[in-house]
Amino acid sequence: MQNLPHHYFAKAAAPAEGHINLSSQGLTDIESAGPAEFGGPGDLWSPETLLVAAIADCFILTFRAIARASKLEWVDLTCTVEGVLDRVDKVTQFTEFKLRVVLDVPSDADELKSMRLLEKAEAACLITNSMKSAVHLEAEIRKAN
Repeated sequence: MQNLPHHYFAKAAAPAEGHINLSSQGLTDIESAGPAEFGGPGDLWSPETLLVAAIADCFILTFRAIARASKLEWVDLTCTVEGVLDRVDKVTQFTEFKLRVVLDVPSDADELKSMRLLEKAEAACLITNSMKSAVHLEAEIRKAN
């Protein structure tokens, strides 16, 4: 890992009507639009879905690092995130994120250690640690037959 602080850059550009182009040096551009809930087309990534996806992505990347350092063998991890958008004191904001994770491990894996590492990943995720919303983890560990 490089020394901190790290700096990340992204650019959004759009005409008066239509899709927004999101770009960052060295990455493939993506198009975005408002979600259907806000009158958008609902067929492209939106700021809301990008944020929720960033949480799922960060959780998995954090778990990978923690599992590697802890020498935990695992097979597959799925992280589904539900972001709850609401109004609080006349301000629209995400009030909570519900992470539902399913971890597939070998049949001889230590389930308690696996659960501890999932909880550690939830606590260490830099994206959720950078926000004020509540984060709730529901985890299931499945052993291979």
